Amino acid sequence: MNIDWKDALSGLRDSLPEGEEPEVDVTNEESKGVQKSAVHIVVERKGRKGKTATIIEGFECEDDELKELAKTLKQKTGTGGSARGGEILLQGECREKAAELLRSMGYKVK
Repeated sequence: MNIDWKDALSGLRDSLPEGEEPEVDVTNEESKGVQKSAVHIVVERKGRKGKTATIIEGFECEDDELKELAKTLKQKTGTGGSARGGEILLQGECREKAAELLRSMGYKVK
């Protein structure tokens, strides 16, 4: 038996004495804020056979969210890349464009 939680809460609200309204916390998963700590953007060439890579590190989110963010950044910068372990790797030198995109999404960038 699957009960809708909204229906169950409205039933409880009707049973409250007159004049007493419960405090409602309206935060839900869709309204999650962007992380408060800054992300760092680094450009590296070492150990990559001379090819440049832009690495964005310092994310505090789940791997699924990180992969979605990486997908968006890769599409907007027009590069390839990957996301794992709290880092997003973008191929090539795209520090400025990535920083601009992240700032427009609400992230603090250093």
